[in-house]
Amino acid sequence: MFSRWWHYALALVVSLGVVGTALAGLAAALIYPNLPPLEALTDYKPKLPLRIYTADGALIREFGEERRAFIAIDKVPAYMKQAIIAAEDERFYSHGGVDTLGVLRAAASNLLSGGAKEGASTITMQVARNFFLSNEKTFTRKLSEAMLAMKIEHSLSKDKILELYINQIYLGQRAYGFEAAARTYFGKPMRELSLAEFAMLAGLPKAPSRYNPVVNFPRAKARQEYVLGRMRTLKFIDQPTWQAAVKHKLVIRQTRQQADVSADFAAEMVRQVLFEKYGESIYSSGYKVITTLQRSQQAAANRAVWQGIADYDQRHGYRGPESQVNLPADKAQRKAAIESALEDRSPVSNMQPAVVVDANAKVIRAQLHDGKVVEITGNSLKWVAHWIAGKKGRQLVPGAVVRVQAVGSTPQWRLVQLPEVEAALVALNPNDGAITALVGGFDFSRNKFNHVTQAWRQPGSSFKPFIYSAALEKGYTPATLIEDAPLTLSAEETGSTVWEPKNYDGSSTSGPVRMRTALTKSLNLVSIRILQGIGPNYARDYIRRFGFDPARHPPYLTMALGAGSVTPLQLAAAYGVFANGGFSVKPYLIDKVSDKDGRLLMQASPQRVGGNAPRMIDPRNAWLMTNMLQDVVRHGTAARAGQLGRSDLAGKTGTTNDALDTWFAGYNPDLVAIAWMGYDQPRSLGRRETGSQSALPIWMNFMGTALNDVPQKGWEMPGGIISVKINPNTGARLADTVWNTLLGNALGVETPSLEEYFYQEFPPPDAPAAVWGDSPDNTVAPETPTEPAASINPL
Repeated sequence: MFSRWWHYALALVVSLGVVGTALAGLAAALIYPNLPPLEALTDYKPKLPLRIYTADGALIREFGEERRAFIAIDKVPAYMKQAIIAAEDERFYSHGGVDTLGVLRAAASNLLSGGAKEGASTITMQVARNFFLSNEKTFTRKLSEAMLAMKIEHSLSKDKILELYINQIYLGQRAYGFEAAARTYFGKPMRELSLAEFAMLAGLPKAPSRYNPVVNFPRAKARQEYVLGRMRTLKFIDQPTWQAAVKHKLVIRQTRQQADVSADFAAEMVRQVLFEKYGESIYSSGYKVITTLQRSQQAAANRAVWQGIADYDQRHGYRGPESQVNLPADKAQRKAAIESALEDRSPVSNMQPAVVVDANAKVIRAQLHDGKVVEITGNSLKWVAHWIAGKKGRQLVPGAVVRVQAVGSTPQWRLVQLPEVEAALVALNPNDGAITALVGGFDFSRNKFNHVTQAWRQPGSSFKPFIYSAALEKGYTPATLIEDAPLTLSAEETGSTVWEPKNYDGSSTSGPVRMRTALTKSLNLVSIRILQGIGPNYARDYIRRFGFDPARHPPYLTMALGAGSVTPLQLAAAYGVFANGGFSVKPYLIDKVSDKDGRLLMQASPQRVGGNAPRMIDPRNAWLMTNMLQDVVRHGTAARAGQLGRSDLAGKTGTTNDALDTWFAGYNPDLVAIAWMGYDQPRSLGRRETGSQSALPIWMNFMGTALNDVPQKGWEMPGGIISVKINPNTGARLADTVWNTLLGNALGVETPSLEEYFYQEFPPPDAPAAVWGDSPDNTVAPETPTEPAASINPL
């Protein structure tokens, strides 16, 4: 009986095998002719993103749906290949596309486990599926995959197949291919990875979401150790190497942003230019853009803007929590409430969202998204003392949703807040217009409006130097005396209503002052009188030389105080004319663009001083303006910049009415930088906020880093300028040093010894009657030296 049933069973199995083979053969005969051609593999063109770099090679930004970085098989480290083979297909180099032993092993394993727990897809089969097929689990798809794998094996070498797999496979975090994954998870190229890191990546293809080390590190670590164990079993590594790799500490890059330095505003400018020229193809064609940005300067600009905004917030106090949530007593419910409160809040510029769980006069405890509780103590509490004490109806209690920030390497935590104010900084090389740093606002993810290029704001007193430059062309000199006295201007002169302008600080008028002093002290009344003297229409036409649009600067006397509108980038280019000796250079950001094969598509042709840059103002004019603007930095409204310890700096502060905008525009011979602060919807920054208080510290913070270890370099006086001695009180020119000394001794007064400069060709026919000299008080100096009194014996 048993023998008979055994024969029946064997016959059934054989029959099923025959039928199965016949069906498989029939299916193969029907499927094989319909398999797709292999051009996608033989002419592999991966969708490579647009990548943007600084001039010194730091990655700024990638644009594309997929993060990819192609790597040739001969550049792939041996450990990476071995880890992949150990994890995915140990007989890759011996089977013909389908691993029969692997199929039998998987079938046995699944039969014993009572389910489909293990697959048998080879690397070649995965390539077939990734390029041509879907992930549906059907017999037809699996058979097509196997047959297509065999077709691939007959057409391509093993190394080519492995290269396709290494570059095409999805590995989580929008990373396609192992080179992109290396940069995504570890922040470095594949060639710099360790064995432990290779094994971590090799564990991802099985289930990228399940074994993602950013999302679930313990599970990813277990998978990594499995891969290392397989490498040891296959004798790719020995026991000591395995032990070292298992113990190796892995540091996973948590942020999804792939950049070596943050420059999102500049990257968006580049993207817009390329999209306009090449369209949607820029996101998948592998274009590489080299910008003019310098990594160190860009990083310094980021820190300067962020710190400047943080300092402003500290000066103006804590505005309160972002929101308030109820914290139940039950632990599980409390945890759920905190997670819900933080779910839709992302970190902004290292400001972490958190929920206060305890608050008193000595400590604030706040819980982060990952469950970690941080403590804020000491001086960090002073800023929110009124809130903790509950004064004036303010309260900071458990359940408050706040922002916290780690400061220092220790780190120490402090309470911060998302700013409402904005700031911007742009820097460029005045000799060719290359933009070396650009920060268009506090955080691109919150506000994509680029204040460097899009914000048309009143420049305030930072515009005065261009009026003074126009005055020099009209015959004024830095020593020209101008009256600092009250003014009443008609509606015709202002373009609106009757106006009685005052000096910014409300200080009393001081009578005749020299033009140099007026600029150094930023005297409004003198600036208006200068504009009256040269004429608003002349000045409006003159500012074209600096790249300003006259339409944005109505020809009224208010133009003297910067009542028109400029962008920070426009102002940077204008100050560059002073910095480079009188030439106009057009700012540019993109140096060159190449395709994925390195072929050059675009190349900048910048204007260069000493080459093709057009001269806009007389070199003597540029030098005199710089000389006066150096006084602003030495002992004027920007004297604070003296803390940088450099003598090759010049610049001008700017503050508009009611402090709606604050500026500092400054430079040395090789670098111009403009700092701005204000609100998007203009409102006062505060009664004590000025250009020297708000914008100048941002500029100093940036320039202190940008010029660190850079030798000082002054401006050489051009020909056609001579220096003379004048009386600082009267502006009168003195004959020579010996005569000055004798005269001073005879009169019993201190010898005037201030050096003054003037154009050798001046005064022109239309100049004021007296134009000699130079000093920090706008004064017209007589053309002829004052004669000593007859009763004084010069001997």
